[in-house]
Amino acid sequence: MPILGIMASSISGSKSSSYESIASVTATGVETQLTFSSISSTYTHLQIRGIARYSVAGGTDDNLYMRFNGDTGSNYPTHWIDGNGSTVSAANIAPWDRMLIGKITAGSAGANMFGACIIDIHDYASTTKNKTVRHIAGDDMNGSGDVWLGSDLWMNTSAINQITMFCSGIFASGSTFALYGIKG
Repeated sequence: MPILGIMASSISGSKSSSYESIASVTATGVETQLTFSSISSTYTHLQIRGIARYSVAGGTDDNLYMRFNGDTGSNYPTHWIDGNGSTVSAANIAPWDRMLIGKITAGSAGANMFGACIIDIHDYASTTKNKTVRHIAGDDMNGSGDVWLGSDLWMNTSAINQITMFCSGIFASGSTFALYGIKG
């Protein structure tokens, strides 16, 4: 994933040495969710870089979702803008039970096509404020697809120690998310 690393470094303006690899999770083709757990509170911020594909046929792309600490309450308002080459849309979602991160490639798209995402989680270890998330995601299917920019809020002051990624079904084999800690 060197291209994502270069993009992330240039987007944030940080040197790549300020990012420390914490863990990665890779689907084998049977997982409905991929989880980072027991996340240390030793960093200032977190970043997730991922490539993913939804393995079930039906459509060419699907939504990618995220939750913190197993929280399934209506605690995640989302704002986003989405463009697909011919139309642009924007919306907000009142607090619901998950964050909407963007689009990933679905099973009906061409073989070996994956969506990509970069997710920044700010002040994840703080116990005095709600957590903010910003993300860029997209999928390209040889000329069609989406680019997604968004932000989310987790209305909870607990430190984040678990992050779960999921879609509407099963992640395709090779879907991978890497978690990085960002030093202060």
